[in-house]
Amino acid sequence: MNERLRLDKYLSDMNIGTRSETKAWIRQGKVTVNSEPCLKPETKVGPDDEITVNGQKISYEKYVYYMLNKPAGVVSATEDKRFRTVLDLLGTDRRKDMFPVGRLDRDTEGLLILTNDGDLAHRLLSPKNEVEKVYYARVKGKVTREDADAFRAGISIGEDKPCLPARLDIIISDDVSEINLTIYEGKYHQVKRMFGAVGKEVIYLKRIAMGGLALDPLLKPGEYRRLTKEEINILNTRRGS
Repeated sequence: MNERLRLDKYLSDMNIGTRSETKAWIRQGKVTVNSEPCLKPETKVGPDDEITVNGQKISYEKYVYYMLNKPAGVVSATEDKRFRTVLDLLGTDRRKDMFPVGRLDRDTEGLLILTNDGDLAHRLLSPKNEVEKVYYARVKGKVTREDADAFRAGISIGEDKPCLPARLDIIISDDVSEINLTIYEGKYHQVKRMFGAVGKEVIYLKRIAMGGLALDPLLKPGEYRRLTKEEINILNTRRGS
């Protein structure tokens, strides 16, 4: 935090309470700034100030980063009147300024990054950076080497331009095939449309990596954790492959 913030906003941003709650606590003398009670919500505080609420020290974080194993049935949105959102899964860790980096279809599972860092999100999602996204899928129909060649050449899914070249790794080729697919863009329903273009149907889809960051295998669907500093560095330096 380089800029100075109103004390009530500082506490609200840290999920200590709503703006009205934090204002009340400040006026009740429950908040201290540099060991002195502060009764004015409009007081400006900065990174060098020590803030406590009821004796508990509060540290300000400008940016937060979470890895979520998105379950099926949850939408990649900040709010939705019909369905539960990925931010709803964060509970008390949710901040008002957080959002998912990109989208996964409601029935798609797997890696989703949640943050309030707009610059990072832009770098990961900008088409010019061609950041890789890796999916595991079960596909109805035998996936063949010819399909892999078609994907590598850049397959058309009915838009003005074909998809960027993609890497298709076949795990099992059978009536129901299993594959890993690496793509470098994020068109609407892209993986499903790519397989539809070769006459096959995706029946299960899970994102397992993005921008060099792999989904933590210990996270069950619906679980999340903070990214480590090393993982944040990977995302900040990744520019496709």
